[in-house]
Amino acid sequence: MSRVSATAAYRNLLRSIRIAFEGDVAVMNAARFEARNNFEANRSLSEDSKDLEKSIAKANDVAKFLKENLVQGQVKDDGKYQLRIHEHTERGDNESIKQPQGTRNTLAGAKCCSSL
Repeated sequence: MSRVSATAAYRNLLRSIRIAFEGDVAVMNAARFEARNNFEANRSLSEDSKDLEKSIAKANDVAKFLKENLVQGQVKDDGKYQLRIHEHTERGDNESIKQPQGTRNTLAGAKCCSSL
């Protein structure tokens, strides 16, 4: 890993912040400030350090999460929320919901307690 990949990760994170918090200037600025502080704190890491690799991977993971999994909601006058879902938002296919009740598995690979 090098400083070039750290710069690329930083730019990727800023892009994801812009996409995730579009229209919410206060939250966008706070997220940018936090990203900047985290990158500044790791500036002294050497280029062959495992910690630098971990920090870059973490920044890329956070960027991916912000862009694909974070959805903003805004309360409307009638008390309902309107979600801002954009083209980068991850959408599931709900295949696990379509499975019959006895065939669902948990994350650990064991059957659900209702099918025991």
